Amino acid sequence: MRAAVLAFCCALIIVSTSFANDQGSIEWSKVDSILGRAPTISGDVHRYGFPRSDLKVTLDGVSIAPALALGGWVAFKPDHDGAMAMGDLVLLEAEINPVMSKLIEGGLEVTAIHNHLLRAVPATFYLHVGGHGDPIKMASTLHDALAESKTPLAAPTASVSTLDLDTTRIDEIIGAKGHSNGGVYQIGVARRDDITMDGKVISPPGPMGVATGINFQPTGDGKAAITGDFVLTSDEVNSVVKALRSNGIEVTAIHSHMLGEQPRLFFLHFWANDDAIRLAQGLRTALNATKLSTH
Repeated sequence: MRAAVLAFCCALIIVSTSFANDQGSIEWSKVDSILGRAPTISGDVHRYGFPRSDLKVTLDGVSIAPALALGGWVAFKPDHDGAMAMGDLVLLEAEINPVMSKLIEGGLEVTAIHNHLLRAVPATFYLHVGGHGDPIKMASTLHDALAESKTPLAAPTASVSTLDLDTTRIDEIIGAKGHSNGGVYQIGVARRDDITMDGKVISPPGPMGVATGINFQPTGDGKAAITGDFVLTSDEVNSVVKALRSNGIEVTAIHSHMLGEQPRLFFLHFWANDDAIRLAQGLRTALNATKLSTH
């Protein structure tokens, strides 16, 4: 009996030590320095933003704020062999292949390339990246890859702006609390099921890109441009498509972002510019069409 207890205690020590190594052995200050910015930290996830503030993109007469649809990012989550990395880089068409070449040279994976918007000028594309290993090496590869584009490599400056939106009412309708970021009201709605990648749970929280993202940018007179993406299982996709279209919201893309996640996920992007409260109600209807509604 004593031997069994001793073996169990040793196992706990090994597991605890392994967890501590996952959490404490990463030199995050070096990752910060390489990427040239401080991360947003949520749990054990370090997420770095790379907004395309250099681009002047318009869509249907709306000047797109970086936080609305041009916010590239990379997130690192500690793993037993270093870290898991996932991200979404916002690129112009001519930047895609030079950036991709550097990612491949550095051992990172390209997991998707696609549009999020329709009719945007200039057209923007979204390159999703993944990887496992030494976070310092992965950060260096990402830095070198982004240097092949015109993505600003200096840390973005914080901006404070007043939102001409009834954010309290929007929160009530959506069923989640949002926050202001660069003139855009952003709401994340996390899935309630566990999403795994290579056997490791990556949700919740949402910083690894598996939460539905909803963004409102005021366009005057109580209106807002909205975009973002619903994170859906295959059986939820068409219910959400129908709900959005019946509420005057365009579906602009349906695709994957990752490779090997379980359950398989699809990302549905949307766009509209109309009365903000009416659009929030339409988005609520679409959320109700999922199995994981917040209400």
